[in-house]
Amino acid sequence: MTRVFNFSAGPAALPLEVLEQIQADIPEWMGTGMTVMELSHRSKEFISVAEQAEADLRELLAIPDDYAVLFLQGGATTQFALLPLNLAGPEQTVDYLVTGAWGTKAVKEAKALRRANVVADAADSNYTDVPPQVSWQCTPGAAYLHYTPNETIGGVEIHEPPAVGAAPLVADMSSTILSRPVDVSRFGVIYAGAQKNIGPAGITVVIIRKDLLARDAQASLPRILSYAAHAEGGSMLNTPPTFAWYVAGLVFAWLKRQGGLAAMAEMNHGKAASLYAAIDESPFYSNPVAPAYRSWMNVPFTLAKPELDGEFLTEATAAGLTNLKGHRSVGGMRASIYNAVSQEAVDALISFMADFERRRA
Repeated sequence: MTRVFNFSAGPAALPLEVLEQIQADIPEWMGTGMTVMELSHRSKEFISVAEQAEADLRELLAIPDDYAVLFLQGGATTQFALLPLNLAGPEQTVDYLVTGAWGTKAVKEAKALRRANVVADAADSNYTDVPPQVSWQCTPGAAYLHYTPNETIGGVEIHEPPAVGAAPLVADMSSTILSRPVDVSRFGVIYAGAQKNIGPAGITVVIIRKDLLARDAQASLPRILSYAAHAEGGSMLNTPPTFAWYVAGLVFAWLKRQGGLAAMAEMNHGKAASLYAAIDESPFYSNPVAPAYRSWMNVPFTLAKPELDGEFLTEATAAGLTNLKGHRSVGGMRASIYNAVSQEAVDALISFMADFERRRA
């Protein structure tokens, strides 16, 4: 078996231990005579999978009892619409901080559905910095304030949740969840697409404070669009993506065996620090993001000679370092170093970068 070092931004690398467990479970799972993908989602066997996954996620994130945990379909992008529909009435304002491409997409969807106010937009920095909070123009009485703690494309991360007063704080944590401990109690809603640190694409986690499930806006929604209805139905109003849910559960169990999120934070901080150091110490590579807001998960970098980008990628792939091409909107390179990407992988990338620089600078 030949495994490459996969730096994809998503769908992203999964732990080899989890993949091997999936492989063992595929023909026949836990004495049922069938694979988990063939089980009814209403069966006691699959209910046990779902309940254990939620229990492990609650333990990892220390989720308080007054929060519901939902496992939904549609990806994080669907939440861009469900959030304003569920949490705000037609006459209410929703606030958005925009620090990159995903924040831009989120507020665009909100504006089509509710009164949306952009409290600050980092466009002037080309989304390489975050406007100081003293400059934010928040709306008194806003239904919530939404932000993206980690912008996957630009590699900008807000490392501490902002204090925003009475408005519930809503966070798209798709590319940072489970990378370190989080104080869930500081948020009204946390949501995350699976395909970074949770599991395969196809399922989305929504962690929502239970009092927000009682907001009037939800009463008029079709049940399939209502967070309250999904919570009441145990995330099974319709057939859920059972395979993705099962794999997410395996990843949660794997994270516990690694020592939990404190251990992951130490590992992830070390990986990011070593890669940024290699970039900063080289005249050939550069990272555009303000140092205070550099992402632990997504590290964009450019070459001093952009005409060598193609050769860099070709040689990296040949060396077993894959998916390093930067997003089409920004170019350059991007190394996504999620939980399942080891320090060994990062060290191999750093070594390749140094060798390429010696040969091509």
